[in-house]
Amino acid sequence: MASTSLSWASSLLQNRNSNVSADTMKGTDRVPVFTIVAQKKAKKTRKIILKEDVAELGKKGQLMDVKAGYFRNYLLPMGVAQIMTPGLLKEMKIEDERIEAEKKRVMSSTIFVNYSLECILMSHMISNN
Repeated sequence: MASTSLSWASSLLQNRNSNVSADTMKGTDRVPVFTIVAQKKAKKTRKIILKEDVAELGKKGQLMDVKAGYFRNYLLPMGVAQIMTPGLLKEMKIEDERIEAEKKRVMSSTIFVNYSLECILMSHMISNN
């Protein structure tokens, strides 16, 4: 019985190895060498934008990577975050550009007002002498 099992098992192994190319075989016994590749666990994170300040997470408008469960079970029901989409990213860039342009405009008007006040002060000082 043992010899029957052995011959059956070896013939099965031989049939399986007949499809294996010569480069996967090593040694004189022609035993196939198989490489086992372990796959990493998939990262389950979501890119989100915060709609409001969230304690210990971030400020409004920040882009964050959070775990999918945290987003699904806490942030989404509370309405404090939104999944990142290309449309939202484009909208955020436009808003940032608008804010930067407003800052530049305010800065230039501040410089102009400051210069005007200096001129008035200088002319007033000259007229008093």
